[in-house]
Amino acid sequence: MSNGLYGRTTDDTYQQAGFGAAVRRGTRPAILVVDLTRGFTESTYPTGADLTDVVKSTTRLIEAGRPAAVPVVFTAISYTQAEAAGDAVTWLRKAPGLRSLVDGSEAVALDPRLPWQPDQDHLVVKKGASAFFGTSLAATLTGLGCDTVLVCGATTSGCVRASAVDAVQSGFPVLVPRDCVGDRADGPAQAALFDLQAKYGDVVDLDDAVGYLTSASRRDHTTDQSL
Repeated sequence: MSNGLYGRTTDDTYQQAGFGAAVRRGTRPAILVVDLTRGFTESTYPTGADLTDVVKSTTRLIEAGRPAAVPVVFTAISYTQAEAAGDAVTWLRKAPGLRSLVDGSEAVALDPRLPWQPDQDHLVVKKGASAFFGTSLAATLTGLGCDTVLVCGATTSGCVRASAVDAVQSGFPVLVPRDCVGDRADGPAQAALFDLQAKYGDVVDLDDAVGYLTSASRRDHTTDQSL
């Protein structure tokens, strides 16, 4: 498809500019599950959409990483009553619908269909789009020895994109399994995936991501056997 600039396609333009190279995949991945809380995964909430398929795909990814003890970090947007009602959080002036994401409400609870293990997995509560902004996430991933981050969650064009960009800026190569991210509308989601693939990470199929984690499991087993 041409973008109207000298008859070149968008892909041609980005390739000529030097975007789209493959990322280096490390040997110690982590899975970042961004905001798959009920307020985003269920259409009964004003902020949500039916992300049943995203939850299923993310569950498959997490379970593929369990044998190798791949760290899993979940995030949730949650505000105090004062933050939700006031003007201290600038983002809420632009996105007032998020004011319903109040501490202790069902809207900020992780989707119960996810394989969340509170004694093993990590939970980051955030106030902004990026999972890294104003949180200890980068330090946590570094402390765990992680060298690659698989970013899942919602929404593709919002918090997923922001988190993926900040992951790269924090020094972590990024993979985005396309079946593990979701949005309220397809247009913004596809634009975000294009931009992520071009500039920040590799947008991959779920089978590819599962295979990567499975190979991490095999490497972990081989290391144990050699001890």
